This record gives sequence, C-alpha cells and structure tokens, in this order.
Amino acid sequence: MTTAIEQVAASNPVVLIDGRSGAGKSSLARALVSRWPLRGRVQLVALDSLYPGWDGLDDGVELARELILTPHARGIVGVWQRWDWTTGEPAEAHAVDPSLPLIVEGAGLLTPATARLGDVRVWLESPAASRKNRALVRDGDAYRPHWDRWARQEQRHVERDDPMRLATHLFPVP
Repeated sequence: MTTAIEQVAASNPVVLIDGRSGAGKSSLARALVSRWPLRGRVQLVALDSLYPGWDGLDDGVELARELILTPHARGIVGVWQRWDWTTGEPAEAHAVDPSLPLIVEGAGLLTPATARLGDVRVWLESPAASRKNRALVRDGDAYRPHWDRWARQEQRHVERDDPMRLATHLFPVP
C-alpha cells in the first residue's frame, strides 16, 4: 500500500480505511503511520473519536466528510470536535492541516460522497466471529451490549454504499 501512496504523486495524499468493527482498521492505520513512505509527518483521525454515540455511524461519517475531508480537499484547515463517550457530548476541538497527508479510519467511511475525497481507499474484510472476538477483547464489556446495534448500522452501510466497490485496495483479515 505504501507504493500506492507514493504513486499518488502528491505531498498530502488522503488514505481512507473502512471495514466492520474488529476488522483491523486502527491497527492498519497505526502501522501505516509508522511506515509512512513520504517525507514529513502524517495526520491520523479515527472515526471512533467522531461518532456521536452508539447510533451515530452515519452521522460520524458525515462529520468526517464535512469537517475533515472536504476542507482538506479544498486546501483549508478542517476543525472537528472529539466525541466524549463518557459524557455523551462533543469535547475538545482538533485541526487538520490540508498541507499534510491524512489517514482517516473508521467503520462506514467509504461512501460515494467520501470516496471521491480519498486517493487510496481500503476495505478490510474479516469473518464476523473473528471480528467480534477481536472487538470484545479490545473493548470488553463497554462494547458487548452494543455489538448487535452497531453491526446493524455497518450492515446498512455495506448494503447501501458497497464499500468494496469503492475501495482501491481490498485486504482479507482472518
């Protein structure tokens, strides 16, 4: 994938990483940051910081498109607020520099509206049992009561947006 980033031939490429919960999006994003093939630093935004609660998959993706991806594409600073899962309210603001490369990762991210804003678009495909095990080991009892609710939102995204079709790279994750 680093070759695909280099082939974009831009100093500020955008990488979008999508997949269902537990597929490995965050792990891939962190690995990509540590092996970034271009000079300088890269920005990473996880949609887990934007989703406004357990029913907010679509709203979080729309916030990313509106506040991060579109400004970045227009060459202006994007500003977004972190969602505080404890208080259930927006928290501190963060800026995204349009002159720097950007990785955004999160479930629901690859839609027709966001895909046109990403230079490299990744879909991670993983079996449900493996994903659920990884997610619950990672997040434990905080996530367990919400798994089915979140999975229904992911399923709607897959059926409506066909993210595999929008991806430039597909990776199976056992």
